[in-house]
Amino acid sequence: MADPLVTLAARLQPAFDAVAGRTGVDPVVRPSDRADAQANGSLALAKELGRPPREVAEAVLAEALKIANLRATLEVAGPGFLNIVVHDDFLADEIAAVSSDERLGVRSATPTRRVVVDYSAPNVAKEMHVGHLRTTVIGDSLVRILEFVGHDVIRENHIGDWGTPFGMLIEHLLDLGETEAAEHLSLGDLDGFYKQARAKFDADDTFKERSRARVVMLQGGDAETLRLWKLLVGLSTKHFNAVYERLGVLLVDDDLMGESAYNELLPQVITRLDALGLLQQSDGADVVFPPGYTNRDGDPLPLIVQKGTGGFNYATSDLACVIDRIERLNADLLLYVVGAPQAQHLSMVFDVARMAGWLAEPAQAVHVAFGSVLGSDRKMLKSRSGEPLKFIDLLDEALVRAEASVAEKNPDLGVEDRLTIARQVGIGAVKYADLSTDRVRDYVFDWDRMLSFDGNTAPYLQYAHARICSIFRRAEIDRTSLRNREPSIVEPQERALALAVLGFDSAVADTLEKYSPHRLCTYLYDLATSFTSFYEHCPVLKADEATRLSRLVMCDVTARVMATGLGLLGIDAPEQM
Repeated sequence: MADPLVTLAARLQPAFDAVAGRTGVDPVVRPSDRADAQANGSLALAKELGRPPREVAEAVLAEALKIANLRATLEVAGPGFLNIVVHDDFLADEIAAVSSDERLGVRSATPTRRVVVDYSAPNVAKEMHVGHLRTTVIGDSLVRILEFVGHDVIRENHIGDWGTPFGMLIEHLLDLGETEAAEHLSLGDLDGFYKQARAKFDADDTFKERSRARVVMLQGGDAETLRLWKLLVGLSTKHFNAVYERLGVLLVDDDLMGESAYNELLPQVITRLDALGLLQQSDGADVVFPPGYTNRDGDPLPLIVQKGTGGFNYATSDLACVIDRIERLNADLLLYVVGAPQAQHLSMVFDVARMAGWLAEPAQAVHVAFGSVLGSDRKMLKSRSGEPLKFIDLLDEALVRAEASVAEKNPDLGVEDRLTIARQVGIGAVKYADLSTDRVRDYVFDWDRMLSFDGNTAPYLQYAHARICSIFRRAEIDRTSLRNREPSIVEPQERALALAVLGFDSAVADTLEKYSPHRLCTYLYDLATSFTSFYEHCPVLKADEATRLSRLVMCDVTARVMATGLGLLGIDAPEQM
């Protein structure tokens, strides 16, 4: 089972092959606002054959009329398109097939890949802030979709847990005392702890020297220093987990892969690049010059992999990540869900990895870039105090606002139900507002808009799903009993809803092709809009028995697609609101 566009393309291909005199011609079937679909393959075929496009389209039409199971009406239009209107019984068959399919018509990936998704990436001893929102929810959604279509997915939370700041953090921990420091950090005030350490480092030369010496001990593997470092990492991880649990994402401790994990690989990066003849000296540093990059003066731009002091940097660590993910994990697709400002850095890292032969076909690395979350002033979203908005505070506010919104919408809900639904609506609203925006764009964070029950929002979609569930509560019918039944497609709104439901497969494929969850959001909003029109024009429970059962089939499959689609975004689909 699949999108009817795929089915139509398969059924039309013999007609195109017959005109072309060869096999494998793509009919190029696409959605159309002038018909149910449009086949555009005549244009390319006309160029291949040296014939006018309309003449080729007419020839394809003549061949298509010989296809017994096409079940569609074709018409030549424009410069050589084929407009397609599918028959009602075709739609009914397709809906019945999707309804009886646990995957709702979504095809499994062929071939499957082993995918590493790098996302979230907070820093130890620093609280997660709103800047971590996009990487976390976009990455989580892509993981869910990739797994749904059958890829082997490895989640990697590349936390910042290594480097020179840990010298001052460990020394500050010792000054406070382990017990007091642990109590301080366990309260969630990671930022306060970090700021205290930084202030002491900047003001006290003795503390600064101790901190630098501690870094040497950390990098040298001193057992006591490593123990204190692990204490800091563990306390920070508790904070990360509190955010992830509140947000409802898949990340767990086993997904942590900090910078420290690659420490032993860093010297190998230099050694291997040098053995390949790729290392050069520039201002005392070891660098690689990937072709195509220049600075403002037009001079070649280097990727610095070892500083003149002998220290390593982010580029060294990122190259070590590529080696580890390709050679140890045997991944053939690396997705980096990282902000757009890192585009040039990652591009250079990927190019150097290709130059070194570490990132060779069929393996790929993709930067899944995203824009920023802005406040109403169109500047980076901050708290009322002017500090970066803490992630946990944002989620807490979402729950408070959602509870008020749900209580206003349905004042008869009990307290427990209201709190449960408020969590689903509040967290869903935050995620959907982010995911429904084209990821490469910035967007303005607007509580009123994202919590609205009207428009392209999570509450609107969740309410549409809940409304369908309420139909079945009133009908007192077992929904599973409807899943081997073929509906009757008669009214225009039934046709429109059927076509919308059948678009789920293509929406999932399109989302993964562009690594852009907003495409799935757009599909779900269009589906909900189609259902609203269907519900308003096509009575369900008041219809005669045959029509009632037919429309209940449509309601059930729509609700299941809605719930599954929202689930792929990491959003709950309440059954009542």
